[in-house]
Amino acid sequence: MPEGASLINIKSAPMSTDTPNQRVVITGVGLAAPNAASLSEFREKLLQGHSEICEIEHRYIGRVAAGICKFPETKYRKKKENKRGTRAGCLGVYAANEAINDAGIDFSEYERSRTGVYIGLTEHGTVETENEVYNISQYGYDVDYWTHHHNPRTVLNNPAGEITMNLGITGPHYSVGAACAAGNAALIQGLQMLRLGDVDMALCGGISESVGSFGIFASFKAQGALAHHEDPRQASRPFDMDRTGIVISEGACLYCLESLDRALARKAKIYGEIVGYAMNSDAKDFVMPYGPRQAECVELALERAALLPQDIHIVNTHATGTRQGDIEECQALAGIFKDCPATYFNNTKGMIGHAMGAAGVLELAGNLPAFTDNMVHPSINVAELDPGCNLPNLVLNDARHIEQVETIMNTSFGMVGVNSVIIV
Repeated sequence: MPEGASLINIKSAPMSTDTPNQRVVITGVGLAAPNAASLSEFREKLLQGHSEICEIEHRYIGRVAAGICKFPETKYRKKKENKRGTRAGCLGVYAANEAINDAGIDFSEYERSRTGVYIGLTEHGTVETENEVYNISQYGYDVDYWTHHHNPRTVLNNPAGEITMNLGITGPHYSVGAACAAGNAALIQGLQMLRLGDVDMALCGGISESVGSFGIFASFKAQGALAHHEDPRQASRPFDMDRTGIVISEGACLYCLESLDRALARKAKIYGEIVGYAMNSDAKDFVMPYGPRQAECVELALERAALLPQDIHIVNTHATGTRQGDIEECQALAGIFKDCPATYFNNTKGMIGHAMGAAGVLELAGNLPAFTDNMVHPSINVAELDPGCNLPNLVLNDARHIEQVETIMNTSFGMVGVNSVIIV
């Protein structure tokens, strides 16, 4: 064999259909939040500073503040199907159908086989497993009472798979695990799959069924990071001197992503274009956030978007209400946006709690209407601002009208040091 010859006969590959610079836009939003079941209702509640955080009775833990979603659970799926599936699947099926309808998609322009479903999850299977352990405890731990539905309910792709079954989507589906940055990670995944040419339309976002797990509440309580207040609506209070931690919430928010060209061709409503994104890792600690690495993530997203800090008009922060976490993020942001008089900061968790894997995408969605109404929704429950969180132009307690909104940034960070930033 001649020197340098190949051992196999390599045939010329077909030309790649990927378009790495393809512009990707958001054309549909479907959501279920602890204070709303549609984007219009969500926006109205956020501008009002309206919280519907309540108290629930949780086994082993007692009464705790939590964010519970109220939405028409049988609008797109029968009660029997909801019972067979999971709470995450129920939330996801509702949000997916709402997003598709909002985008005006009837699958005449898109093939179901060329549609991808990418769902961000903080965790999955915990709720179902805890429920089954509790159930068999009522029968002397006789495993004959363990449900045969447990395995399909607890596989990580379950919520994404339940969505595909409901909508008849035969393209790829899977879940993206990235702690509380998972919703943003799935949004990035959808964008990347569109640019690779793997799909023509993406349904992506995040889902949380975390309020069903006593283990999550117990763990945050053990860490001293579970929020408490005599009025549950005031329990979630990022940036406030008297903040006590996190309010755990359920929720879902899914987006329809399309190429700009195809969206324009079908005269779709466009919420905005994803112009920048970034993810990185702290590589420091299991739970403690690291501001310098968060700052690097923000800077990378700005670089990819070809934007300067002063080009950002709203920064929707991740701050969860933990003592050190809020300060780390604020210090990171203050260093980047120190000379940006037209940049305003807010936080959504005071009104909805922390929706874990759905947090980033829910909070970004709640700010998208600012492109048309020029309003910055407030960060509520701040009676006394922590000096360590004193960001310039931090919008507190009352919504503010600003002159220009052309760019919105969302930050979303998670345990084991995962960071994400999206710019629209």
